[in-house]
Amino acid sequence: MRTTTRWRLASAMLAAGVLGAMTLTACSSDEEAADRGLIVWSLENQTERVQAIRATAKKFTAESGVDVEIAAVDENQFTQLITSAAAAGELPDVVAALPLAAVWQMSANELLDTEAAAAVVKDLDEGTFSGRALTLTRDGSTQLAVPSDAWAQLLVYRKDLFDAAKLPAPDSFEAITQAAKKLHKKDLAGITMATVANDAFTAQSFEYLALGNNCQLVDDAGKVTLDASQCVDTFSLYGDLVKNYSVKGDQDVDTTRASYFAGKAAMVLWSSFILDEMAGLRNDAKPSCPECEKDPAYLAKNSGFVTAVKGPNGTEPAGYGELTSWAITDGADKSAKDFVKFMMDDGYLEWLGIAPEGKFPARKGTATEPEKFINGWNDLKAGVDTKKPLSEVYPAEVLDSLRNSPDTFARWGITQGQGKLVGATLGELPVPKAINALAGGQTDPAGACKQATEAVKSIQTSLE
Repeated sequence: MRTTTRWRLASAMLAAGVLGAMTLTACSSDEEAADRGLIVWSLENQTERVQAIRATAKKFTAESGVDVEIAAVDENQFTQLITSAAAAGELPDVVAALPLAAVWQMSANELLDTEAAAAVVKDLDEGTFSGRALTLTRDGSTQLAVPSDAWAQLLVYRKDLFDAAKLPAPDSFEAITQAAKKLHKKDLAGITMATVANDAFTAQSFEYLALGNNCQLVDDAGKVTLDASQCVDTFSLYGDLVKNYSVKGDQDVDTTRASYFAGKAAMVLWSSFILDEMAGLRNDAKPSCPECEKDPAYLAKNSGFVTAVKGPNGTEPAGYGELTSWAITDGADKSAKDFVKFMMDDGYLEWLGIAPEGKFPARKGTATEPEKFINGWNDLKAGVDTKKPLSEVYPAEVLDSLRNSPDTFARWGITQGQGKLVGATLGELPVPKAINALAGGQTDPAGACKQATEAVKSIQTSLE
């Protein structure tokens, strides 16, 4: 077990959310080392979610006698933190809620115990998992991590405004542009979208649109294709929308949501984590539109959701989603496998229940109860300050589509065998940087494509 005074200090600071620029270089000695159980980093870092994870982990401790220390980590700091921890020989035993790009990044740096991940999947029965989820977390026949759950990227729109303007659902590039133009006015942006350069949220927003227009990161031979015409078209759409019909200034995960919640945007690109907040179930992120004063769930009742869009170069609508996994690190304590199995079995519904609106199960059930977790998810209560099942707020067809989404997600690069390249881009974020330059007027769509392409090619060369 790799638990020392140095690591205990780092873990405590992580849990407090203040490890942004820290390097793990403090001194320690063998005499100070002590076995304190498992160290688990969780990218589910909101306070109430960390508390819920710790409560579930205590049940594992009660059964196994193994202590578990949960440390909250911000997704945008993960690359720096895991690199520092690896250099110091102080990796956590397990990483929870790890996005696909980060899984592949850890794989490229040989930080994963893939045999342990494979053993967990085998012990839980491979047939109980989403086949798509297993494919996305495998490098050939090597199981990199244990797929846990997924969230879907959504284009959320004001259905009441669309109906009044006789606009179709914004499920194509043409329909999105038409609606943005018609609804945009002084006090209402046609759409609000991410533009911040150093945020994975911007990359997710762009990939959601790109997939529907057959704009790919690479082709089947591994050649970077961000300069292809379908990518130029996608950058063109993104640039047109953010410069002419969106909220002015850099936009991120918080500002885009705030604009839509205030009734100042007709559309927003966001993840399915917005669902409980939009229903008025969370006090620190409540809708504030004029109609919401009387009915906090007004936006939930009057919004539509697009899970897949189609561009002029797309053959069919495509959707983006993020699959998160449990990663067991190289050299982890042997009890790490037991902990992950517990969290994917006895503790699985509790884990999904910390945020069911963004945790659609990648494991559908057990060998004896094939739909145990799918059915259990239906009854989970979403929200923080107020809790209720999402089925009491949203139509069944919306929830059915989201619950089954882990089987249908498309993702850049991974299915073309370039997962390590995808992981490497996590540290550089070339597409968000190009988007930011485009939104700020420093370049045009062709220039943004060229900037992103050259950056990805440079990353690819560094991996050779």
